[in-house]
Amino acid sequence: MTFSSDDEQWREYHVSPRYLAGSTFTGDPALRPLLDSGWLLNDDDLGNVYVNTPDQRVRLAYLPEGDDDALWKITAYSSDYATPRWLVTFQSGTPTEIVAGFTTALAAAYAEGPDFYLHHGNSALTALDAGTPLAAAGWSHSYSYSYSPENVFFQSPDHLAEVYLRHDHLDHTAEMRGHQERWLTLAGPPGNQWYATASSFTPQRLVTAMNTALTDPSPVIRYGYDLQRLPPQATATPVKPRMPTPLDIRRVQAANSRSTVLPTTTAARPATPSPRLLPAPQAPRSGYAR
Repeated sequence: MTFSSDDEQWREYHVSPRYLAGSTFTGDPALRPLLDSGWLLNDDDLGNVYVNTPDQRVRLAYLPEGDDDALWKITAYSSDYATPRWLVTFQSGTPTEIVAGFTTALAAAYAEGPDFYLHHGNSALTALDAGTPLAAAGWSHSYSYSYSPENVFFQSPDHLAEVYLRHDHLDHTAEMRGHQERWLTLAGPPGNQWYATASSFTPQRLVTAMNTALTDPSPVIRYGYDLQRLPPQATATPVKPRMPTPLDIRRVQAANSRSTVLPTTTAARPATPSPRLLPAPQAPRSGYAR
């Protein structure tokens, strides 16, 4: 896709469904809930970003220069020297708004204490409850035979997003290495899919937050230059320019009056140069930080 002007590149569009919107390629919206809660920010020489709780019990890594295509890796620990209790990952194509739904819930869970970010809701029954937002959004569910007959498979009405819940035995070490997962989300058309995973001991409320963000019907904002990355099944609707406020109108009127009304002259005025009228200040063009 080519653009005829810079204005078109920065034009806002509402994109839906959100799971087809793709990443914004900036981690800020998903990092903000944690930073606002007092989590600590660090980075490395490669440009990777790390956000941890002050006690290091929960750690987020944002890895644009990571070793694989998992852009986001979030882990929680029961003690300083233990292996992670749970692991959540989001692939690089995941819409940032979905990651932000998870980090918002994570910040709230951490504020409530270890029972909520480490241990709350890990039984098979509560794990299935985490699929409630999917069913409420009209997703179909059935038993999947990809791994074993006991596993549950959810699918969006457009067949472009799927969530798998595995009920068979998983090896914890393999899960922490990213080789197995309790929850697997796949979204997008074939050949253009992103994935997200959650391990066995991920608290039910956090998985629920992931699924709620996934099924949120609200469109997300993307810009003109993002449209070339959208799959054809996504809908992009131009956002109408906002209506001018009374203050905007007064500013325009004031600017026009200063630029079109000529100063009057009289013979009695001293022959000194009249001060030059400065143009009205212009509002800076809104930019988009990537």
